[in-house]
Amino acid sequence: MSQTADLVLRNARIHTVDPDLPAAEALAVVAGRLAWLGPDTGADAWIGPGTRVLDGAGRRVLPGFVDAHNHVRLGSDSACVQLAGARTLDAIHARIRTWHAANPGAAWIEAEAFDYSAIPGGRMPTAADLDPATGDVPAIVFSYDVHTAWLNTAAMRTLGITRDSDELPYGRVHKDEATGEPTGFVRDFAVRGLSRDGHRALQALGVPWASADRQYGRLARSLDDAIRFGITTVVEPQNSLDDLALFTRARAEGRLRSRIVAALFHPRGTTDADLDDFAAAAREFADDRLTVGPLKLYIDDVVEPRTAALLEPYHGCAHHRGDTFYPADEFAGLLAKLDARGFQCFVHATGDRGIRTVLDAVAHARTANGPRDARHQVVHVECLDPDDVPRFRDLGVVACMQPRHCAPEIAGPGQDWAENVGEGRWHKAWPMRSLDEAGAVLAFSSDWNVAEMDPMIGIYTAVTRKPLGGGEAWMPSETVDVTTAVHGYTMGSAYANFLEHERGSLTVGKAADFVVLSRDIFAVEPEEIPGTVCELVAVAGEIVHEAS
Repeated sequence: MSQTADLVLRNARIHTVDPDLPAAEALAVVAGRLAWLGPDTGADAWIGPGTRVLDGAGRRVLPGFVDAHNHVRLGSDSACVQLAGARTLDAIHARIRTWHAANPGAAWIEAEAFDYSAIPGGRMPTAADLDPATGDVPAIVFSYDVHTAWLNTAAMRTLGITRDSDELPYGRVHKDEATGEPTGFVRDFAVRGLSRDGHRALQALGVPWASADRQYGRLARSLDDAIRFGITTVVEPQNSLDDLALFTRARAEGRLRSRIVAALFHPRGTTDADLDDFAAAAREFADDRLTVGPLKLYIDDVVEPRTAALLEPYHGCAHHRGDTFYPADEFAGLLAKLDARGFQCFVHATGDRGIRTVLDAVAHARTANGPRDARHQVVHVECLDPDDVPRFRDLGVVACMQPRHCAPEIAGPGQDWAENVGEGRWHKAWPMRSLDEAGAVLAFSSDWNVAEMDPMIGIYTAVTRKPLGGGEAWMPSETVDVTTAVHGYTMGSAYANFLEHERGSLTVGKAADFVVLSRDIFAVEPEEIPGTVCELVAVAGEIVHEAS
C-alpha cells in the first residue's frame, strides 16, 4: 500500500454494521470512500503530509443514518403557529391569539402540529371551535400528521367551500350529518393537498403556506436539521415533479449536504404519460447526491380520525372500519402494472386491512409478472394482524416503520390511536420485534415532521417503547435491542432503497458517510440515548457538521 489517505479517523470505537468486520478502531478515506478499517495501530500507514487526522477520543462511531421516510420538504414552518404540545382547545386558542397579536397584519393565520386529542369527546374539530381565536381572518390548521386540515369560517368563505362542496383538489369536505353544512374539517389532505394538483390549487387560492418561497424555507431548515442529526441520506417520500426544482435549488445553494432519494407521488388519476415523465425524471436525477425513482401511493389513511382501513370495526363502532382508497382488485391490478414497469412502490398503510390489501397486491404482482427484487415497501405498519407478519419476508416486502409513532404519549392508552383500535388490538401495534424475528427487513425512519427527526429519539423508543423522558412502557414485548434499532436506521434503510452496496455500513469501498456520537449508545442506560448528539458528521469523507 503506497497511497495515503485524505482523512484518517483513529482512536475510536467503530460499530460498522458489517458482519464481516463488526468493529474497528480506525478508518481511512480516499476520494470520498472508505479505503481501510482496522486496529488503531494500522492507521499510521495511511497518514501522509496531506492527511487530515481526527482523534476519535474513544467515542462511538456509526455509519451515517439513512432516514427511510422523512418529509424534509414539508418540514416545520417558522411562519406557522406551532401547536405541538397544545393538548386542549384552550391551549390552541391561546397560542393562536399570541401569534396573531404579534402578527396583526397577517392575511392568513396558519398553524401546524394540531393533535386530534386536543378536541374534547374524541370528535373532529369544527370551524366553530376555531372562530373564537381567529375572528374574520382566514385560518388553516394542519394536523400533526398533515393528513387533515382544519378551517375557520373565514377560510371556508375565502376558499369557496359551501354545502355543495365535496371533493376538492386538496381534500374531502366533512359535513354535519344533521344539517349538511361543511364543518370546517377537511380529510385526505395528505392524499390530495400534497399532490401536484392540490398544491397548485392552494397556490392559486392564495394560501401562503403553499408558496414556493415558503416551501423552500421549510426544505432548507429541514436539511440543516438532518445533517445536524447525522442523517446522511434522506428519503423524501412524496413529491411531484414540480417539487424537484426545490432540491436542485438547495443543491446549487450548498444546502443539500445530505444525500436525497426523492419518491414521486402517484395519486389516483395518474396517467401512463405521467409514468413516462416519472421514468424520465428517474433517468435525469440519478447521481449519488440526488436520486429520483420510487413511487408513493396510499391504500388507507390514519387511525386517529378513523380513516385507516381495519379488518374489524373501530372500537365503539358497530360497523365503521374505515375505507381503502382503491377496491382491493383495482389496487392489485395497479401495483402489478407499476411492478411490470419496474417501479418500486412505497405504499402508505396503517390499518390491518389496509396492510393486508397491499400484501395481497404484491402477491398478485409476483404471480402476474414473476418474482423480482422489487423491494416494495409498506410504510408505517401501525396495526398489523399476526397472520400477515411472515408475509413481509415471504414476499420480499420492506417494513418501513417509524418507532417514535408508537410512544405511549403519542399512541398509547388514553390517546386516540389506542382508544380507536381498542385494547383487544393493542398486540397488533407496531410489531417491530415480531417482524424482525420473522426475517422481515426493517427500515426505520422519523416521518418528520409528524415526529421528531432525531434518530436517537427513534432508537430510544424502539428499544424501550416508553415515553420520552421515561415512564411506563407500552407493549414492551415488541421492543428491539440497540443493535437492531441501529441496523434499521442504517443498513435496513439502505437496503430498502437499493443502496446497500454504497451506504448503510462502514465497509471498504463504500461511501465514507459516518457520525461520531457524544455517547456510546450501546453502553449507556436507554434513558440517556435521546440526549446523545452527533459531534461530527461526514459525507463522502467531508466533515459537514461539527457540534460547537
